[in-house]
Amino acid sequence: DLTPVATEHTICKCCKSPAPLLGVVDFNKNCEDRRRPPMPLSGIPIYYYACRRCGMIFTNAFDSFTKEDFATHIYNAGYGQVDPDYASSRPAGNAQFVAAAFKTSPDISILDYGGGNGALAAHLRSAGFSDVTTFDPFVSAHAERPNRQFDVITSFEVLEHSNTPAHTLDEITGFLKPEGLLIFSTLLIPADIAAIGVAWWYIAPRNGHVTLYTGTALQMMFGARGLRCGSKDSNIHAAWKKIPECARHFIRD
Repeated sequence: DLTPVATEHTICKCCKSPAPLLGVVDFNKNCEDRRRPPMPLSGIPIYYYACRRCGMIFTNAFDSFTKEDFATHIYNAGYGQVDPDYASSRPAGNAQFVAAAFKTSPDISILDYGGGNGALAAHLRSAGFSDVTTFDPFVSAHAERPNRQFDVITSFEVLEHSNTPAHTLDEITGFLKPEGLLIFSTLLIPADIAAIGVAWWYIAPRNGHVTLYTGTALQMMFGARGLRCGSKDSNIHAAWKKIPECARHFIRD
């Protein structure tokens, strides 16, 4: 009895258009596969879909997961093997970028959304920024939800981990002041994805990469929330309703 474990089509999490199957990978596929021998196969198939309209790529495999499920199966003691830059080198580099961008405005309020262990915020405080908050519902030390809005929100390597991208964007933008700026990173889907398919290194379920974006998908999702969105490059992006004074030197409206 050959019973499918995934449907041939589903509904896009961005634009609600039909999204056919793109391909299937083993759960243990991760971003470090390109730099070291792959992990042993888990035998767990993870199916990804690609929207025909906006180009978003995503899987529904983790849609029923709770925070505890993610902590058990993905963000566990072995996570450092598939994302060795998570703990220190990435937050240090990102903090340097943010500090340089806002060096003339040390009094702005900053929220690091999905900030993990709080390292980025610690670096910014050391650089002279006094009002920096970390929020990450998957890290108990930083799981308390802020009750205010911020001038600047940073969210590095977060959106690809969300299995509910619309909800995540609603939450992030809810923390943003009307004259505020969101700076975030997520690697955009390459133009030749039809040829690469699920072999693209960033499609990595063991890393928790469950939703991948095109520039079109980002524009559509932020636009639906009344925000403009622009990209510095294929990885660094920004979104805003009205550009704050502290950001006018590097964002063109």
